[in-house]
Amino acid sequence: MLFIRPHKALIFYIFILIFLFQNAAANTNVLNKWIEEEFQPSTLNKQQQLEELSWFQKTALPYKGMEIRVVSERIDTHWYEASVLAKAFKEITGINVIHEITGEDDVVKKINVHLKKGLNLYDMYINDSDLIGTHFRSGKVVALSDFIHNEGKDVTLPTLDINDFMGLSFVTGPDKKLYQLPDQQFANLYWYRADWFAREDLKKRFKEIYGYELNVPVNWSAYEDIAEFFTIHVHKLDGQKIYGHMDYGKKDPSIGWRFSDAWLSMAGVGDKGLPNGLPVDEWGIRVENCRPVGASVSRGGAANSPAAVYALRKFNEWLKKYAPPEAKHMNFSQAGSVAAQGHIAQQIFWYTAFTASMTKKGLPVVNKDGTPKWKMAPSPHGVYWEKGMKLGYQDAGSWTMLKSVPLKRRKAAWLYAQFVVSKTVSLKKTIVGLTPIRISDINSKHMTKLSKNLGGLVEFYRSKARLLWTPTGTNVPDYPLLSPAWWKTVPKVIEEGVSARDAMNELARYLDEKLLFLSKGKELKCSPLLNQARNPSYWLNKKGSPKKRILNEKPKGITIDYKKALEIYD
Repeated sequence: MLFIRPHKALIFYIFILIFLFQNAAANTNVLNKWIEEEFQPSTLNKQQQLEELSWFQKTALPYKGMEIRVVSERIDTHWYEASVLAKAFKEITGINVIHEITGEDDVVKKINVHLKKGLNLYDMYINDSDLIGTHFRSGKVVALSDFIHNEGKDVTLPTLDINDFMGLSFVTGPDKKLYQLPDQQFANLYWYRADWFAREDLKKRFKEIYGYELNVPVNWSAYEDIAEFFTIHVHKLDGQKIYGHMDYGKKDPSIGWRFSDAWLSMAGVGDKGLPNGLPVDEWGIRVENCRPVGASVSRGGAANSPAAVYALRKFNEWLKKYAPPEAKHMNFSQAGSVAAQGHIAQQIFWYTAFTASMTKKGLPVVNKDGTPKWKMAPSPHGVYWEKGMKLGYQDAGSWTMLKSVPLKRRKAAWLYAQFVVSKTVSLKKTIVGLTPIRISDINSKHMTKLSKNLGGLVEFYRSKARLLWTPTGTNVPDYPLLSPAWWKTVPKVIEEGVSARDAMNELARYLDEKLLFLSKGKELKCSPLLNQARNPSYWLNKKGSPKKRILNEKPKGITIDYKKALEIYD
């Protein structure tokens, strides 16, 4: 018996080795399956992908069998994460992810409840970087730049390559710490029918009427002339009534996004500075030493400044004169597909998130070979805009971690967050949702090949112009509290005939009242401390924002060739 035991032990160890070998082989097969069948193309080669996924598999072992919950807004990128990437993550790591999809407004409400009440509704959130000012001040959001070097170091992907993300400035607080990690981003740009703009008969006719070339508008004067030209002078093409402008105006939270998503920056309301104007940002809020001190001109802000009134007046004027009559009764979702119907010549405020839906074969705006008849380009700017200012909005849905979530759950959720932005999967995700986050992805040969079908998306993100498109910044101390100001005041101009001046005065008062309320919150970092109200002339006579009224708010229109439009901001 004594001589048999070593033999049995050997057999036992052989079985263990065989089991481990088979298990390792099975694990590798799972990784290879996803690499071959789903995660192509990638900026990594297949061996690098295998190594990255193996890291996730190994690092996730202590969390195997856990179930985590995350939530994001309803766009194609997040549907792909919820339906494909969450499944892949579970097969690779053994961590089950419930990735909930809901409306953007609902995501803001959910994270706000979590922040205010401390209820751990989700383990992580993909919420807009517009809340960076809220997160930085609350003291309740984990600074990811601290987390990855300290308590989260053991679950931070060695190949995460933070500096490869295009939107880092969007998610960085005044303390220079990273509070969120971009998951997807898209800009609001100028959209136009390149095929119509190239027609010699239309070009000739436009020049005869306006004295300059029909091309990409650089300023709002040119945009307005083009809107008038197609709506009034051309009127019909191929037997169809056409319009020179498209927008939406229904009283709804989405009209708030239409304005807070940097419409005032396009007009030139704020100060110079990137990613946001300082000391006055595109909301018209002034900060001093990181403390918001007011939104009204009387307190040094610009929410009711001449530039802000101009911005709202032009919006209302164009909507009523040059857009389809039904547009003023539409919200964001209803208006999104209208340009694809083929009767819109241009749109000044168009989200690149619509690119995929606007490039489907069979649409009136798509050629038979699948290439679009339209292009996107940098947006024209208003008369108050100056070089050095931001020029538009960029949505950046970003991973956000709250301190109240137990550490083990935060670590498991952080693994999932990194997985869906990892280089193994990010290029494929970019192709699916067209919301690029990595420099390496947008510069890849695969995106070069796709560019002819994407209407200028790739060219825009490869240009320096993209640096002028940024989200709401750190001047806004509590986004959920302040953001309703826009949709509760702006629609009164459209629906009730209130003047643009009166509406912006009401907006400024609303913002000041909320800032005053927040000034009493002692737990906030950099809490508001309002300036005493003074005669508006005191501030209007100073350099920078708020700016004096420009007497000629419609100078001569300026247009430019498409390629030069991308280079003008270099």
